[in-house]
Amino acid sequence: MKAAVALLSSLMSGLLAATLALPAAATEAAAPAKPDLAKGEATASGVCVACHSFDGSRGAPANPILAGQHPEYLVKQLTEFKSGKRANPVMQGMAATLATDEDVRNVAAFYAAKSAKAGFATNKATVAQGEKIWRGGIAERKVPACSGCHGPSGAGMPSQYPRLAGQHASYTEAQLLAFRDGTRKNNAQMAGVTAGMTEADIKAVADYVAGLH
Repeated sequence: MKAAVALLSSLMSGLLAATLALPAAATEAAAPAKPDLAKGEATASGVCVACHSFDGSRGAPANPILAGQHPEYLVKQLTEFKSGKRANPVMQGMAATLATDEDVRNVAAFYAAKSAKAGFATNKATVAQGEKIWRGGIAERKVPACSGCHGPSGAGMPSQYPRLAGQHASYTEAQLLAFRDGTRKNNAQMAGVTAGMTEADIKAVADYVAGLH
């Protein structure tokens, strides 16, 4: 009798241990594979190069610089282009060629691994105004300081806020206007931030950001 009880106890212990191990095993199995930079490079050179340059550096000012951008942010934007949450006919078509989540992560990791090149502000007359907004916001219009989320140097925060330092001024300006005017709808926080900004404010801060590094 004692032997039977001991055997039953042993079986129950083994079953309990196996059951407890299942969530950990499932989590491990579900973990995404490490991004493949070679595959990301192939996508960049075959799909993205025309607009963003091969390494995502200082291509056409109308298109964003991707080099050194946080991969999490790039994944979010590409995913939202694919779903239509972020509307852009050109990018929706380009993102549609990324068939799987792995494709998206691979190209995002490729561009994130590149070193961002320093940019520069071009309008000396508005640098002080841009810096004031970046560092302190516009209190009377409830515009918060940009540096509160994107950092004093514009480095941003992975998974939350993009790197802006050195970004083309014209691209940053266009995106801020799109948030303010409601044509870019994939970030309610930025719509609120830009609501109290004039076109002159936006132009000044966008030019200031271009010189951050």
